[in-house]
Amino acid sequence: MTTARPAAVIVLAAGEGTRMKSATPKVLHRIGGRSLVGHAIAAARATSPQHLAVVVRHERDLVAAHIAEVDATAAIADQDEVKGTGRATECALDILPADLTGTVLVTYGDVPLLTGESLVDLVARHDESGSAATVITAHLTNPHGYGRIVRDADGSVAGIVEQKDATEEQRAITEINSGIYAFDVTVLREALAQVGTDNAQGEKYLTDVLGIARDAGRLVSAHVIEDLWQTEGVNDRVQLATLGRELNRRNNERWMREGVTIVDPATTWIDADVTIGRDATILPNTQLLGATSIGAGAVIGPDTTLTDTEVGEGAEVKRTEANLAKIGPEATVGPFSYLRPGTTLGAKGKIGGFVETKNATIGDGAKVPHLTYAGDATIGDGANIGAGTIFANYDGVNKHHTTIGKHSFVGSDTVLIAPVDVADGAYVAAGSALTGDVEPGQIAVARGRQKNVDGWVARARAGTKTDAAAQAAAEAGTRHTGTPATESTADSDEQGKA
Repeated sequence: MTTARPAAVIVLAAGEGTRMKSATPKVLHRIGGRSLVGHAIAAARATSPQHLAVVVRHERDLVAAHIAEVDATAAIADQDEVKGTGRATECALDILPADLTGTVLVTYGDVPLLTGESLVDLVARHDESGSAATVITAHLTNPHGYGRIVRDADGSVAGIVEQKDATEEQRAITEINSGIYAFDVTVLREALAQVGTDNAQGEKYLTDVLGIARDAGRLVSAHVIEDLWQTEGVNDRVQLATLGRELNRRNNERWMREGVTIVDPATTWIDADVTIGRDATILPNTQLLGATSIGAGAVIGPDTTLTDTEVGEGAEVKRTEANLAKIGPEATVGPFSYLRPGTTLGAKGKIGGFVETKNATIGDGAKVPHLTYAGDATIGDGANIGAGTIFANYDGVNKHHTTIGKHSFVGSDTVLIAPVDVADGAYVAAGSALTGDVEPGQIAVARGRQKNVDGWVARARAGTKTDAAAQAAAEAGTRHTGTPATESTADSDEQGKA
């Protein structure tokens, strides 16, 4: 049977969360790459509701702006001065259509492990039973501090008793209230109109709706879930970390069951929106964050952090940090590489050790093997960038672009002073400081001629160990290479051989 869409889902996210002791509103703290309220919205959207409303109050503008980023179509409801979950729900109903009919779900912005599947099951249970209200419950071995579910002989819910109000017999009950509900919207509106604030806290409680519905002769049901984590809320940073670890454990387990090898799940962190292809291998101390995607058969890690980065099939990325980068299939990156936003590495390309890239497009089969900064650059297919090359892109005011053509070669220890265009099939001699363009088939040499000054050590460093070594070598009649010594001044404008 197909479960009907709920008429609305209401997410309560108005609380201050004082126990977090944070300038950041509680619902904006993050685990698994999403804010707490972001997790709540994702679960709510999985039910395909006709309407989604989020109730806010503390740091209203900050929270509302974040909700708009997460879900632009979610409606924002403002809770007024009246406190309590009942009043928060009422404020949400006030911005929903007055003629709304059907089922309304009420959830919380600080219960991040609650899944959309559980909410779908709640709607199905609620609809099948014909209940006016259905509450998600769970059985705890130690239910201290939770409201207890009191049932009638027929199994229906007679009421919810808070810990402080419970009798000894009621405190022995292990079934607890999660605070997550499905309501018939008409019953909910009518009952909330009868709920007052005459209690120790001076709040309008949503739990009172169940008693009012029950007194009116309507059925109130419970939907028991076995996964206790889904009922856990975040009240402080200890709980934030605890739920974050559990969420990560679940993410890792899900991907392993999908055919991904995770060598050490304890040191591997994978955000909720990451995707990974089959037969990929994730090595220890790796973080896959944001909307990162990993292709089938890729090997990632160890000691790697990828944020919003795309990795192609069969690529290898080790000891690397990358952000908003794209790594092509069968490409290799690392170790100790830093790929900044705008980096694109083509198929079978290479970014080697101690290389930093930014806003750089590196073509198929091109290589930037080691000790290089490539910023604001286009490097053509098959090109090779020698060790120690610097793409000098900034003149102190503006950034400029450098282009290296297909199958061109840039020698080691070169500075490319942008803007520079090296054409296809060209060479740049090692040690050059290039300021002009290079045409196809040319070699550019931009460095001073070498000059060897005889006798300099004897004059400028007399009496040093260097001077003594030079004198001994001269007396032996050989250079350090073992070739006969001659007096010379050597000039070279050719590129040295590797």
